[in-house]
Amino acid sequence: MKKILAELLTIGDEILYGQIVDTNSQWMSVELDKIGIKVVRKTTVGDLESEILTAFAEAEKRADVILITGGLGPTSDDLTKPCLAKYFNCDLKMHDEALAEVTEFFKSRGRELTELNRQQAVLPTACIKITNALGTAPGMWFDKGDKVFMSMPGVPHEMKKMMTDLVLPRLAKKYQLPVIHHKVIRTIGIGESFLAEKIAAWENALPAHIKLAYLPSLGEVKLRLTGFGTSLPQLESETTQLIEQLIEYVGPFIYGYGDDPIEVVLGRTLRERKLTLSIAESCTGGYLSHLITSVPGSSEYFLGTMIPYAYEIKMRQLGVKPETLEKYGAVSEPTIIEMANIVRAKFSTDIGVATSGIAGPGGATPDKPVGTVWIAYSDKHQTVTKKLQLTKDRLLNIKLASAAVLNLIRQSLPK
Repeated sequence: MKKILAELLTIGDEILYGQIVDTNSQWMSVELDKIGIKVVRKTTVGDLESEILTAFAEAEKRADVILITGGLGPTSDDLTKPCLAKYFNCDLKMHDEALAEVTEFFKSRGRELTELNRQQAVLPTACIKITNALGTAPGMWFDKGDKVFMSMPGVPHEMKKMMTDLVLPRLAKKYQLPVIHHKVIRTIGIGESFLAEKIAAWENALPAHIKLAYLPSLGEVKLRLTGFGTSLPQLESETTQLIEQLIEYVGPFIYGYGDDPIEVVLGRTLRERKLTLSIAESCTGGYLSHLITSVPGSSEYFLGTMIPYAYEIKMRQLGVKPETLEKYGAVSEPTIIEMANIVRAKFSTDIGVATSGIAGPGGATPDKPVGTVWIAYSDKHQTVTKKLQLTKDRLLNIKLASAAVLNLIRQSLPK
């Protein structure tokens, strides 16, 4: 079955200048994927006729479906309609049905229909008019052989209504579309290159109709399997079998599937096992607690935190021994062990964790450079520590250390 490819073309200087953020393309990509159309490129051009016409021609070479948003207003800088008329070698003419819809739109709102607004109903004669149920700029559908150009307003709610009700069903009717199935496997605690090396044999054995993508993000790597076929149940079955094989290679690094990040997956585990958690975080400054409390229902397992940032607070408020700090320093294994054990006792929780490190850019010593972080996990059976050597960037170190603690909890929970 032939893959149907789409290009999304956004028109408007305001997007290139950064005055408006293009959220339309992301939404359109998701919806097209649901019906089996693969987006191969997203392009933005300004309000310049030559650039728009060039973009049309280039998109036609690459894609079967060209979806255009923006540039449909009634003012002189809105060039989409005249450019489409020029590209399809046709005239612009008042469309009676579109005029009736625009007239009714203004009448229903008690507003005057100006001559400028009447021009919204002037359309290229080669197009099929697509009704805009929420605005004044009609959509325009052009058939060019087996390819489609579809122009829609850039106003998000108008575009979404038009796409959902009219454009997507029309595309599904025009083309014989494949089924596309995605499955995301979430890994943590292993870098992208190391992960790729471990699963190379598994990846090389993937069937031709199932593709693998690496999606690295802060502290983790997501693997996305994308299958193309004619049967969703068959693709789901194949994907399940492939994941079972993948677990044999990197099972300890897999923490979940789909959209849920580590703090959500870990929170679900703590809730199910009725375990409670407390934190003493120094170098992460509350960011770790922020991640945990961003999950609805976290009050069921997270009792509280302390942020003993200064030496004095580590001693007076938390209770770290002065001799430990004097002998080993705040960024050390003995200190982090005391911090995790003490906070667990103070809050009477099943688990206590702690962070202490040199986030940067200052505070480093020859044996403790910027990015040196100690983390610890404590429960009634064990205390587990880990030394991290992170980056020179302060905010990045805070986020990476927090992710590492969440993973340490995951790995250290009683079996």
